[in-house]
Amino acid sequence: MRSSVVLDQWRFKACDQEGWLPAKVPGCVHTDLLRNEQIPAPFYGTNEQELQWIDKQDWEYETRFVAGDEWLSHSRLELVMEGLDTYAEVSLNGVCLLQTDNMFRTWRADVKRLLQSGSNHLHIRFRSPVKEDLPKLEQLGYSLPATNDQSEAGGLGNRKISVFARKAPYHYGWDWGPRFVTSGIWRPVRLEAWSGWRMRDVYIQQQKVTEQEAKLCAVVEIEAEQPEEVQLRLSGGGQVWEQTVSLAAGENTVRLEAVIAEPRLWWCRGLGEPALYTFTAELLAGGTVVAERSVRTGLRQVRLVKEKDTYGSTFYIELNGVPVFAKGANHIPNDSFLTEVTEERYRHEIASAVEANMNMLRVWGGGVYEDDRFYELCDEYGVLVWQDFMFACSMYPGGAAFQSNVREEAVQNVKRLRNHPSIVLWCGNNEIDIAWSQYDDERGWGWRRAYSPELQARIWADYEAIFHRILPEAVEQYAPGTDYWPSSPMVELTGDIHQHATNSTTGGDIHYWGVWHAVEPFANYNIHIGRFMSEYGFQSFPEYRSVRAYAEEGDMELESPVMLSHQKNGHGNRLIKEYMELYMKESKDFPSFLYMSQVLQAEAMKIAIEAHRRRKPYCMGTLYWQMNDCWPVASWASMDYYGRWKATQYAVKRSFEDILLSMDGTLGGMVGIHLVSDRLEPVSGTLQVRLLNFAGNVLKTWSAPAAIGGNTAGCTLTLSTGNILAELDPKEVVLMAELHTEEGIIARASHYFVPSKQLKLSRPSITVTRCELDGGIALLLETDVLAKHVWLSSEAEGIFSDNNFDLLPGQPATILFKARSDGNQPFLPADPGKVVVRSMADFVKEDTLS
Repeated sequence: MRSSVVLDQWRFKACDQEGWLPAKVPGCVHTDLLRNEQIPAPFYGTNEQELQWIDKQDWEYETRFVAGDEWLSHSRLELVMEGLDTYAEVSLNGVCLLQTDNMFRTWRADVKRLLQSGSNHLHIRFRSPVKEDLPKLEQLGYSLPATNDQSEAGGLGNRKISVFARKAPYHYGWDWGPRFVTSGIWRPVRLEAWSGWRMRDVYIQQQKVTEQEAKLCAVVEIEAEQPEEVQLRLSGGGQVWEQTVSLAAGENTVRLEAVIAEPRLWWCRGLGEPALYTFTAELLAGGTVVAERSVRTGLRQVRLVKEKDTYGSTFYIELNGVPVFAKGANHIPNDSFLTEVTEERYRHEIASAVEANMNMLRVWGGGVYEDDRFYELCDEYGVLVWQDFMFACSMYPGGAAFQSNVREEAVQNVKRLRNHPSIVLWCGNNEIDIAWSQYDDERGWGWRRAYSPELQARIWADYEAIFHRILPEAVEQYAPGTDYWPSSPMVELTGDIHQHATNSTTGGDIHYWGVWHAVEPFANYNIHIGRFMSEYGFQSFPEYRSVRAYAEEGDMELESPVMLSHQKNGHGNRLIKEYMELYMKESKDFPSFLYMSQVLQAEAMKIAIEAHRRRKPYCMGTLYWQMNDCWPVASWASMDYYGRWKATQYAVKRSFEDILLSMDGTLGGMVGIHLVSDRLEPVSGTLQVRLLNFAGNVLKTWSAPAAIGGNTAGCTLTLSTGNILAELDPKEVVLMAELHTEEGIIARASHYFVPSKQLKLSRPSITVTRCELDGGIALLLETDVLAKHVWLSSEAEGIFSDNNFDLLPGQPATILFKARSDGNQPFLPADPGKVVVRSMADFVKEDTLS
């Protein structure tokens, strides 16, 4: 049987210094320096700029441990390093074991001959990634595109070196993240001992899964010291399968077929329960268990459906035979310093996604292959995962050594993650195909035109080697049947001009950035709709208390050095202000501006998401950019670095409801009322529509039957804007719709006829009544006039059942509070403490209200 012990007593220092300091492993140099009070808080103020010296240093870590006789008695002893960041020399008792060059790989070394009775000394020297990779750039003789590499911030001028390191790209900076190029031991280091046999891996390959039967094959990797005939036993779901196997000395791969009748299927959120099975593989010699390994997985049939239709070709995930409309966001690492992400932070993010009615997250290719716990939580909560390989917005070098490194990285991570039912798609990279635009001289980001035809051919050949050969081969060999998509966005791998995505393509996936980067109006979200919207977004600031965590009161202005330091998109603050002037009333002060930026972002995301969902089944996915932040910053995130929900998170919660009523006022003098359903059964009821003024008086009503089939969308009622308004002032009325069924009112929608900037608002008087409900505190809110964008903030950390909503007279809202918890239930009913309730009227200048 295998024994394992984690090595956790470490110290570190700069290689050119004498004094050792205690280190926390897993960790990194930056966090160790901070814990030892050697540097100021990296995220505070403009401290990022003062810490760029760290990545120019070589650093070393060491630990001493005792190996007892029981360990030394084993015939095999192995040192396992799950993650070294990045260029490292590993020595045991003065002997070099190996050198590493990839933070995404696990490194192993046989230490049987070196491990000694009593004390042992393990030493790891980390070479500066900057000093390591600058010579590679010089040797190459030309720069490779790396748009988000903030080399100037690191004191390197325009020398972009991130492409040479198999290291998290975002460590070199991004347009939402700082430049902290880390080094260190970022995943556990352990010692493994075994004799006779070792079970290295168990993969439950799902050959065919239906409601009637799951045909499985357990692929078991076994290492044996000598040839022997043994029994392999697999148990799971209350069943046991066995077979006799003949092992050769060395590595063996054994396959054991298994069938489960009427399996409990794994479903994503909204379609059913995410049922999970634990399978245990045991190796028996002479009737005794000599090796075992357990894995957990969910049984499901999944595929990426790309089929020709009258518009072009489809692009959607089919789960257990059901087409899934993907609702969710793009995920980036939760911290610039990866080991600071606790299980509670992972659970908070995944649970927040589920609370917001999401069913998919895209693990974006500029970060890391996430920790096992991230995927386990996605499995448990029923969240689908679109998984990128870690390549983004850059062209990468060629050469046998680099490509071999990438191949091993891909194999290891595909094997590590392949049992997770949540992972439904592997994608080669983020935005490289569209940026380079090999087959269209008129498109792309201008990269290709900077090179001679000879260099263009070489760079593209290196690209194809990785993304069209190495990565898909790894997926096909080690996770057979799992779909691979070469680049996001893309139409299809055609090898011609039709390969590259545009804002109007009718196949593949689209990143639409006309709104924001191109300063297009919000209305264009209704125009540029593809088959799967895998990126789009709009920025906002964190709330005031989050901003104050990195800034002083004197920094509270848009162009202060601190605000500019915490805005990594070069035009970000200007764009927020420019769009604010188009759509919103003027903020009365800077804290109000922070709030109004969130309202602006929420409005944009509501328009986009509902436009996408109304086009179902033509469009079958909407993943906005982005779910989370890696530090406190103005960004596209819907939750800030501290996990606090922005206004957008509440807006998307409503727009992602499984039953959605959505108003479309872009039909040229008409308002369309659409019913969208992600339920599999038909929905029918009565649509009640009312026109109200801001005092809550009903001016007109309409009623119509509403019915829709399962898992589709359609326009239920169309009204003439002229007939709705007649002689009424469009700045003083709102159109409200409700869907009444036997379940009650299951969907609501509202429509204003002018932007928020033009609405004639009065200052509302909002009353709040507290009462106990379901073990927590409920707040009953009432108003005398329209309260636009009501915002509740609590003394306790947590979430409300609704927030950033409009409140009308005669339509009270009951809001529940759930406190953030570090237990298995991340949100628990609780007392929110002091609650402050405000609306837009409290944040804008008095003279803009009416």
